[in-house]
Amino acid sequence: MSLREVSPVIRLDPADNVVVARLDIGPGTVIADEGLSTLQAVPLGHKIATRLIEKGQPVLKYNTVIGYAAEDLPPGTWMHSHNIAFGETARDYRYGLDYVPTELLPAEQRATFQGIVRADGRVATRNYLGVFVVGNCGATVARKIANHFDEQRLADYPNIDGVVPFVHEIGCGMEMTGEPMDLLRRTIAGHIRHPNTAGGLVIALGCERNNIHGFIEQEKLQINDLLQPLVIQDVGGVKSAVEQGIRLIEGMLPAANRVQRQTVSAEHLMIGMQCGGSDGFSGLSANPALGAAVDILVRHGGTAILSETSEIFGVEHTLTARAVTPQVGHKLIERIQWWLKYNEGRDTQINGRVSPGNNAGGLANVLEKSLGGAKKGGNAPLMDVYEYAYPVTSHGLVFMDTPGYDPVSATGQIAGGANLIAFTTGRGSCFGSVPAPTFKLASNTPMFTRMRDDMDINCGQIIDGDKSIQQMGQEIFQRLLDHASGEKTKSELNGLGEDEFCPWQIGVLA
Repeated sequence: MSLREVSPVIRLDPADNVVVARLDIGPGTVIADEGLSTLQAVPLGHKIATRLIEKGQPVLKYNTVIGYAAEDLPPGTWMHSHNIAFGETARDYRYGLDYVPTELLPAEQRATFQGIVRADGRVATRNYLGVFVVGNCGATVARKIANHFDEQRLADYPNIDGVVPFVHEIGCGMEMTGEPMDLLRRTIAGHIRHPNTAGGLVIALGCERNNIHGFIEQEKLQINDLLQPLVIQDVGGVKSAVEQGIRLIEGMLPAANRVQRQTVSAEHLMIGMQCGGSDGFSGLSANPALGAAVDILVRHGGTAILSETSEIFGVEHTLTARAVTPQVGHKLIERIQWWLKYNEGRDTQINGRVSPGNNAGGLANVLEKSLGGAKKGGNAPLMDVYEYAYPVTSHGLVFMDTPGYDPVSATGQIAGGANLIAFTTGRGSCFGSVPAPTFKLASNTPMFTRMRDDMDINCGQIIDGDKSIQQMGQEIFQRLLDHASGEKTKSELNGLGEDEFCPWQIGVLA
């Protein structure tokens, strides 16, 4: 079906009092199937009132309140943040009352991909050597070591995807004990232990508050031929540290290269889900299509991590209702309450204001954004809730508490074990990640066409009327298996990911 054969608007639920513009609509346009004419120009992805909405009445999208009419709004009105007031909504958390267990496919019927099986049985989708720093003072040394190993120098090691630096801006000038330091340490250690990391170096200047020896001891890291510490102050300075680091990595290359891919069950696939640069179509196409793929993955025994806590605010009750136990649901609400206190009195997303890009794309406030964002989780039951960067051990749909800022959120998911990141976007994104690659899904065809070099799949086919959400979900699931098997994503082909390692800075810097 072509775009010309479908309505210029999308109705999401019979009870809604708004519809969404499928394309740019001029003023005075007759929308025959809704029995109205537009009163103003309506950009694609934005909303149109379908009946009189009196001041103070709820605005309904997907039969869910996304705000309240700021004034009397007649049919045909362009609906956006200028006339939709943000306000608290009543929510029934129904802790675990809607839980329905997933019917898992028998092992012999589950999909497979070509993975790398580590000695301990964990499965990798990529094979990297990492150069890690405990604090920012080691960043230049780490980059110089990693940059030495270009494609030419790795030509004899075809099974190694690269030598990459994991640098960040903290590790000094911060609290030495407590959650900020624990969070930093478990984030770095999670990347060191990640199945996609074959080994590497841990670099320190030598006097950081995140002491290298305390870090190794606290995280119980095993120093061996494939994991070595390097202290710049102990080896003569930057030049000597770079030379020694290069020699140490060179010694690891043969062992790291001795891997081969083999057929493994999709139950070993753990995807982290992100959405960034969202628009009015994200919750209609890319996010629910990814949710359909998640439902398939969960039936095959795999795991999907939903995150970005501030971006589920307002619809968190849809997750608590299908939690495996009331306790799991309460864990999620505890994190929501933490965020509300953390953001109290501040001009932040959870208090209603979305980014200028989100707003221009048709999202009026965080309630509308959350409504679309939560759809990435499909309909699977919520099996557990994790704090930032903790190892994910449950299968099925889980939640990890993270900020909405994509690099920080994805960093926590990868530290938790995600071996692939699925990233939906409506405005466009150039995000990438290592050691787990990022796969990007466009919410609309115009953006997919503009950013074809960055987008992996066009979910705008749903908006265009060419594919259903379920068809798109099946296609996404297959592409996830393909990328897990080694097929490069657009972000990998563009060389992205080395600058997107961003541990969450939650503590005092002094």
